[in-house]
Amino acid sequence: METTKTEHAVESGITPGGTTGAFRDVLAKDHARRGKPPVHFTDMTPDERIEAAKGMGLPKFRVKQLANHYYGHFDTEAAQFTDFPATARQAAQDLFFPTLISEVARQVADDEQTVKTLWSLFDGSKIESVLMRYPNRTTLCISSQVGCGMGCPFCATGKLGLTRNMSTGEILEQVRIAARMMSRGEVAGGPGRLSNIVFMGMGEPMGNYRSIMSAVRQISAMPPEGFGISARNITVSTVGVVPGIRKLAQEGIPVRLAVSLHAPNNDLRDELVPMNKRFNVEQVLDAAHDYYLASKRRVSIEYALMRGINDQAEHARLLAKKLNHYGDNWAHVNPIPLNPIEGSKWTASKPEDEQRFLEILNNAGVTATLRDTRGQDIDGACGQLAAKTIDTTMPQMS
Repeated sequence: METTKTEHAVESGITPGGTTGAFRDVLAKDHARRGKPPVHFTDMTPDERIEAAKGMGLPKFRVKQLANHYYGHFDTEAAQFTDFPATARQAAQDLFFPTLISEVARQVADDEQTVKTLWSLFDGSKIESVLMRYPNRTTLCISSQVGCGMGCPFCATGKLGLTRNMSTGEILEQVRIAARMMSRGEVAGGPGRLSNIVFMGMGEPMGNYRSIMSAVRQISAMPPEGFGISARNITVSTVGVVPGIRKLAQEGIPVRLAVSLHAPNNDLRDELVPMNKRFNVEQVLDAAHDYYLASKRRVSIEYALMRGINDQAEHARLLAKKLNHYGDNWAHVNPIPLNPIEGSKWTASKPEDEQRFLEILNNAGVTATLRDTRGQDIDGACGQLAAKTIDTTMPQMS
């Protein structure tokens, strides 16, 4: 399996050109020093799985059984696989299903229908996922990187810097465990189904493109090739990595694109989203509109409202003008009440300013809906729980 280790090397996460020029990824002190995660069933190609099984003396159909357990029943406990040879269960467990994420802490909110989990990875890195149950859907917000290199100053994850990219297996284990929680009725409201996935947790998904696309394919494929969650119910977020947006448009997979814009002009966005120094507002919106044309799916424009910074009438009018420039109803704006991080100068907008912002957009013909904020009574902003844990429990590597 030496080739597998090479083929599945985890990328550094630095965006193309991200070590030079106007923008540089913000790296954590221990960036990329931690080695590679164990290779998991989901990291292997179908042929690699068959070859690995063959090395154990198992025929091809045993791989399909493992896939059925993983994707169909959300199960990796090979000791319980009664349809699998008892003598091979432990070896299959070790080879195909190494433990990639372990729960460190859990916080619940919203009548226990929001569950935020802090996970520890094989190298002690910490990441988060948030499971949110609504009356008509259940959404999981997942992480794709350990920390983030984009350096947005109002974001808790951005304060951490980028440690490394996550493997496909580490990404998908967040999905599997959440799907199992729902199917077993472990979330308030009884048994249900995980229906939506958003790549809006820790990290810049486009900085880990290969792994997130492998994950998207396995999330959306029907069992036993995947979890059977419609690609139309998957959202991939980006702060505006234009080459990634353009690459995604060529995939032919109808995921929704979400662009974290946060400002309608370049001077302000340079401050709020440093990546803007590489790909400015106009370049980002051009790429996003091209994605709409290619996918026939409206793009979500994410806009965190910050008091006195980007939430005034002039900002709303300029945003509407920039979006309407393209002449079609291609974007849906999600103004988001900021979930401020402790000690930050960035604070949430006044309710009346939020309302006025929405009204200006709607009156200009731009569809906009104030984002429902979950987890207000816990460390709701992505990265807050990990940041607290890193500060108090994790040894700092020199």
